Amino acid sequence: MSAFAGYNGQDFSRAGEKGRFVLPSEFRKAVKESSGGNRILCLASHGKFDCLIGFGLSRREKLEAQLDREEERAIRMGDTSFDRDVRAGQLFIFSQIPFDDSGRFVMPEHLRDLGKVTDGLFFQAAGDFFFLWAPEQLMRMGPEWKAAQAACETLMAAARKGAA
Repeated sequence: MSAFAGYNGQDFSRAGEKGRFVLPSEFRKAVKESSGGNRILCLASHGKFDCLIGFGLSRREKLEAQLDREEERAIRMGDTSFDRDVRAGQLFIFSQIPFDDSGRFVMPEHLRDLGKVTDGLFFQAAGDFFFLWAPEQLMRMGPEWKAAQAACETLMAAARKGAA
């Protein structure tokens, strides 16, 4: 097994039966590597945007290090409002979702609601994690997202042609 090198690329998955989606192959391989060879996808709500983020289990170590850095900064700055327990609850509230060899997984209803997911997902890599956008939410974003929006539209059109 090779070392996890991060996520790159983009893809689109239509919603299947029983709320199933397919983790695209390039993401599937990276998630499996990041999860120590296990088929475990971690999903969470993004803290700023109306979308979800996905990653493998190895990100837990980075989240713990981030928590330590934030606590150290708060101590240095004299920020008494920092609460390690609250921040840990924000960082570690992700679901661990199994996926099969084909990448199929069932998204929990609460995550579908948080990401405003209906009939499709656009996957966009972001290095240590990847975004999972409901296309309608991505299209509401500003011009700084135009490359992702164009890719999403192209991949959705290809998926529609493939389904016809």
